[in-house]
Amino acid sequence: MAKLHDRKFVSADPEKCVGCCICEYVCSMVKEKTFNPTKSRIRVIRIGPLINLAVACRLCEDPPCVAACPRDALAQEEESGIIIVDEDKCNGCGWCIEACDYGAIMLHPETKVVYVCDTCKELDKPQCVEWCPEEAIDFVTADVLAQKSRRTAVKKLFQTSVEKTAE
Repeated sequence: MAKLHDRKFVSADPEKCVGCCICEYVCSMVKEKTFNPTKSRIRVIRIGPLINLAVACRLCEDPPCVAACPRDALAQEEESGIIIVDEDKCNGCGWCIEACDYGAIMLHPETKVVYVCDTCKELDKPQCVEWCPEEAIDFVTADVLAQKSRRTAVKKLFQTSVEKTAE
């Protein structure tokens, strides 16, 4: 059984993301055979005029989306952490959408059934990662993401101390 820290998920770097939405188009083509970002399992969110962030499922340890579903239509694969949707049980109530802390679950515009990133498990890696022209999207574990965050924080602290010393 894979531990939570061994599970890989799609993560975006807001400092690199330019909001091009190529990830959305690639995802919709791979999963739905159409270039339609409303059918994508990854979403680009614009936060203010300069910050963009691509959002996908983070494979939570105790996923609130699964717990919130009144029809038991969602389950989590034990090994990968991927959220599986039983389309026959889902009635599109949206409780899982409300429960997701990351905004990573969407309601399909036609079928009215929820859907979520499965990290392109049928392929060798998520296609949004493969096709991102800015290399803003990674396929990482929680440990790797935490290490990147620590490095970024240390760089900012160093830069701040250099600037204060120069004053």
